[in-house]
Amino acid sequence: MNQMNELDYGTPAKVSEQLVSLEIDGVTVEVAAGTSVMRAAVEAGVNVPKLCATDSLEPFGSCRLCLVEIDGKRGYPASCTTPCEPGMKVRTQTPKLADIRRGVMELYISDHPLDCLTCPTNGNCELQDMAGVVGLRDVRYGYEGSNHLKMEKDESNPYFTYDPSKCIVCNRCVRACEETQGTFALTIDGRGFESRVSAGQMDSFMESECVSCGACVQACPTATLTEKTVITMGQAEHSKITTCAYCGVGCSFKAEMKGNEVVRMVPHKDGKANHGHSCVKGRFAWGYATHKDRMTKPMIRSKITDPWREVSWEEALGYAASEFRRIQAKHGKDSIGGITSSRCTNEETYLVQKLVRAAFGNNNVDTCARVCHSPTGYGLKQTLGEAAGTQTFDSVMKSDVIMIIGANPAAAHPVFASQMKRRLRQGAKLIVVDPRTTEMVKSPHVAADYHLKLRPGTNVALISAMAHVIVSEGLEDAAFVAERCDTKSYADWREFVLRPENSPEAMADITGVPAAELRGAARLFATNGNGAIYYGLGVTEHAQGSTMVIGIANLAMATGNVGREGVGVNPLRGQNNVQGSCDMGSFPHELPGYRHVSDTTVRTEFEDAWGVPLSPEPGLRIPNMFDAALDGSFLGLYCEGEDIVQSDPDTQHVIAAMMAMECIVVQDLFLNETAKYAHVFLPGSSFLEKDGTFTNAERRISRVRKVMPAKAGKSDWEVTVALSNALGYPMHYNHPSEIMDEIAALTPTFKGVSYAKLDEVGSLQWPCNDAAPEGTPIMHIGEFVRGKGKFINTQYFATDEKVTLNFPLILTTGRILSHYNVGAQTRRTENVAWHSEDRLEIHPHDAEDRNIKQDDWVGIESRAGQTVLRATVTENVQPGVVYTTFHHPESGANVITTDNSDWATNCPEYKVTAVQVMPVTQPSDWQKNFSQVTEQQLRLLQGESAEPVFAK
Repeated sequence: MNQMNELDYGTPAKVSEQLVSLEIDGVTVEVAAGTSVMRAAVEAGVNVPKLCATDSLEPFGSCRLCLVEIDGKRGYPASCTTPCEPGMKVRTQTPKLADIRRGVMELYISDHPLDCLTCPTNGNCELQDMAGVVGLRDVRYGYEGSNHLKMEKDESNPYFTYDPSKCIVCNRCVRACEETQGTFALTIDGRGFESRVSAGQMDSFMESECVSCGACVQACPTATLTEKTVITMGQAEHSKITTCAYCGVGCSFKAEMKGNEVVRMVPHKDGKANHGHSCVKGRFAWGYATHKDRMTKPMIRSKITDPWREVSWEEALGYAASEFRRIQAKHGKDSIGGITSSRCTNEETYLVQKLVRAAFGNNNVDTCARVCHSPTGYGLKQTLGEAAGTQTFDSVMKSDVIMIIGANPAAAHPVFASQMKRRLRQGAKLIVVDPRTTEMVKSPHVAADYHLKLRPGTNVALISAMAHVIVSEGLEDAAFVAERCDTKSYADWREFVLRPENSPEAMADITGVPAAELRGAARLFATNGNGAIYYGLGVTEHAQGSTMVIGIANLAMATGNVGREGVGVNPLRGQNNVQGSCDMGSFPHELPGYRHVSDTTVRTEFEDAWGVPLSPEPGLRIPNMFDAALDGSFLGLYCEGEDIVQSDPDTQHVIAAMMAMECIVVQDLFLNETAKYAHVFLPGSSFLEKDGTFTNAERRISRVRKVMPAKAGKSDWEVTVALSNALGYPMHYNHPSEIMDEIAALTPTFKGVSYAKLDEVGSLQWPCNDAAPEGTPIMHIGEFVRGKGKFINTQYFATDEKVTLNFPLILTTGRILSHYNVGAQTRRTENVAWHSEDRLEIHPHDAEDRNIKQDDWVGIESRAGQTVLRATVTENVQPGVVYTTFHHPESGANVITTDNSDWATNCPEYKVTAVQVMPVTQPSDWQKNFSQVTEQQLRLLQGESAEPVFAK
């Protein structure tokens, strides 16, 4: 459990393929030229004492413990910064070196508290370990005179403590903040004896630019930076490797445990997605799993105005099954359906869609990917032949120019953003396409070469104009197109983009982007080497979301930027398993592996495996379910791990649909907004309470491992199995590994996946099958999955959601670093210290026109509804555009979003809503009603009666 197991050896200097041979303590070792002597010593089986060196940071050479003797070299060079040379003879253990190391350690200890027995890192302290290694037995200098032993602690951060009295100024925290995280929030203040780590300009950690990623805590070799959970609970006694349940990066963590309690989550250095890094959510915000709001007992009620009644699992499942069968008997088999979760495991999602298809007897299954990345699946399937991103995250380190469209990785995918920033600091060029000025436009040592600040809703116009520049100026990769792409579709597309109406000059009035800027960005992308495109919900959540994804694929193919490292089309999936939920067949028209339900051959395979006939007709999408509920033909819903009332657009329409249904079964951790309208509540399990797998944005399948018993007695997969059995369709699994075996048997891209294989190699990227037994990091090498890449014309059509005199501003939405999606998890952690409310960002010009000042309450009204938020006046948004997040249900962000959606997939147009903003003095009518409903539900939960307020 010692930290040294995670931070073992000095980072090698820049190495080459040439090998050199040297001798260390009489042992001959052969290493790559440029390898540090410290690393070579490790290869020889020799551990050199150290304090400032780790295997995750560049060598620094400040602690002076790793000194060695080298024949022919004067003095005692630091082994961590000295590169190996042919024929070197190195000695790491001599009487003189021992004296020097003891003297150095004595100086450290002379200004360090000797409270090891009561220190929270006792038993996990590198300083303590090194004192033992060098044989320090006495400190001659004492504590007389100046010292730092009484310096005050900084307790401002809710997750860790900074105790400067224990700082040895090794610089590891500062270097971790710079090299690993890229925030540059820490520095060394003062000189000589007065040197100490400072957050900002001697700010507290909470007042500084620190983003609480934990890299500094992880790097600290003493108790200077310590997790408060470790201070409270003591050192862990065992650990298990699992996968984070927040965003689509899919970071690997060691859950360090004491009994069944988590002491801390430590980023796993062998995690292929995160390489030992983390963000504030994954590193610290796991306390929701044991929050007092967790629901642990099944509950039922006949009407949503009845008090909840706690019942046994058997009664709850029996009641749900009987209600579903009653509805089907009266209204037909298509009158019920299910929604799978992008937060649950692959195995759990697979079972829900299987239950709908095999037990319900229809294809009325959908997932939250409908409202985020369904255009990705459609657009990439049509053009490239596979509904997923093309690269591994590490591929970005080979990129020469990076284009980010409609995404803010620093907030939504922060660990990957740190890796991307590292590449940008190395010299890669950056193009940001976004209506807002995000952290990726300008941050320490990173600045976009072009920020195309387009008007929301004009993505397609911009991408067609970029293509116009590339084709008209002969910048396309003609050889790649001729070899890899369909020539007829390319010719048609080429003719389309060359039309004068697609030029940057013609599109400038539409996009708001000056033609010269767009031309410069297009030339940079096409001519600067490896070009990689990363995009997010600012691409997909539009009326032309699918068209824009197609446009991105067109651009990548035209420039030859597909099928190797450093390039590609890279959708940044928002939730931990949104990719997996799609892979597992959560859409109403597709079985697992993206195969259409009308394909008789595919359907027969599933019918033989599942033992029942399956419907060949696509089922209802989520918006169709709502409409059908209101017309009386869809009356029962099984909703696992999704809060559709908070997350889906046009909230009042969603609530009306919920109230029209006769049986809603919600399976979740908390009594969320959707559960207010439920008739059966089945308690869910957190990622710490289950076994399974998640699939991240780079198609990486990683293990989730159970570290504590399920608080409700059942993991989510067991609940679905029990419900299916109660419905009369038997499912028999003893462990999620058996579910994965079934997935692998029926899904060609998962054929080679098993728990045994994942435990052996750590993770796999699909396709993993006979053709690629070790997985597929880079897609479309040599040829596209569909054969020849297909170009498709991207005609721009203006959204129906237009500004008017009554609604003159455009509202767009997004996320913030400290929170995740609807906030159900992060709002139940200390992350609320950074973001306690959703706010409306408005440009100073628009604020002045409306007499709005910073922190004023403002009403936001659209065609769909109105809500009230506090204002943040900022130039991060452009005039005519306002912006908010959606992490707090009382904010009602989706009360004002409309039911406009993508033409191909019904993905909602969250990013474009015409609104008016004015100062107000009281909450909106919707917010008043929300408060009443929330209060009513609390009384119903306590078994009290309450006046119905739902219809207001």
